Amino acid sequence: MTVFVPCLVRGVEGGELRTIGLGHPALDDYLAFVAARARTNTWLAVASDLKIFFSVVGKPPAEVRPLDVFEFLAAQRAPRGDGVVRLDDGEAGLAARTIARRLSSVRGLFAYLVARGDAGVANNPVPASLAARRPGARRGRGGVPLIRTPRTLPRVLSPIEVDALVGALRTARDRAMVTAMLLGGLRRCEVLGLRLGDLNVGERRAFIAEGKGGRQRVVPISGRFFVAIGDYLDDERPRTAVTDRVFVVLKGPNRGKALSSAGLDEVLDGARARAGLPRATCHQLRHTCFTRLREAGMALEAIQAQAGHASIESTRIYLHLANDWLEKEYLRAAEAIDAQSGPAVEAVSR
Repeated sequence: MTVFVPCLVRGVEGGELRTIGLGHPALDDYLAFVAARARTNTWLAVASDLKIFFSVVGKPPAEVRPLDVFEFLAAQRAPRGDGVVRLDDGEAGLAARTIARRLSSVRGLFAYLVARGDAGVANNPVPASLAARRPGARRGRGGVPLIRTPRTLPRVLSPIEVDALVGALRTARDRAMVTAMLLGGLRRCEVLGLRLGDLNVGERRAFIAEGKGGRQRVVPISGRFFVAIGDYLDDERPRTAVTDRVFVVLKGPNRGKALSSAGLDEVLDGARARAGLPRATCHQLRHTCFTRLREAGMALEAIQAQAGHASIESTRIYLHLANDWLEKEYLRAAEAIDAQSGPAVEAVSR
């Protein structure tokens, strides 16, 4: 058996990430393939997932078998510390979503190698699922998934928490970024991807050129966002900025360069700590936005368009997050049932 130990090497040119390698031709070719069709964060995540997988397996791609995949899953589920468990599900290993993402990255690699046909890989060693219990069911269709991820509702911020967070922001730039997520529902990458030409101040709209999955859209955003943008552009954004990205670094050696994801996270983490909040992430701001819009009566289809969801199934979660939707629907139905009820049912209800 050939021993393979991956080594993640990044190639940076002009301050931008250009290449990622793991020390194996097949893996490096696949990462170049991913780079051409995915965002930088996705590219980095896939590289990290593959590094972890092959570090555990210790084999080159052509020698990986399904047994290696199951051993990898067992290693990921293993306890990470004595008596340490997650409060959400009581498990001691990595979160199911993390394991599922890593498995997806590995499955994607082998699908690529099988399609190429020149890497010594004839079959994908990562099964889509186990065979279903019912006779005649096809593997991968209605079978048992290797990783069962919990369907949990995302957390949103209360109005009091939102006010505390916004009040803890120190610059107009930071207020504009948070407002874009909180009132426009933009993703973190969409905020950072905004260019000066994407803002239509007169119509209070923004062109999202770098949406998830390559989907572009035009979305309205509250005037509060454009007020903050105006203050930022007038008073804070360096005149010598070297990029047309809207949001740039304000201080230090990178002053005038495009703000990174880590930079935005640092801004939000600092404001959260100053506000004394237990949580406040970019995605929670986005969830908060659409939950409030739904509570205010915005149609689900309109929220789907605002969010940039490919399927309305992704948008339906805000029906459950909106506090009054289920209650109103239940009371309306219950009143209709009561109106049709006979004396026996009315007696029981009393």
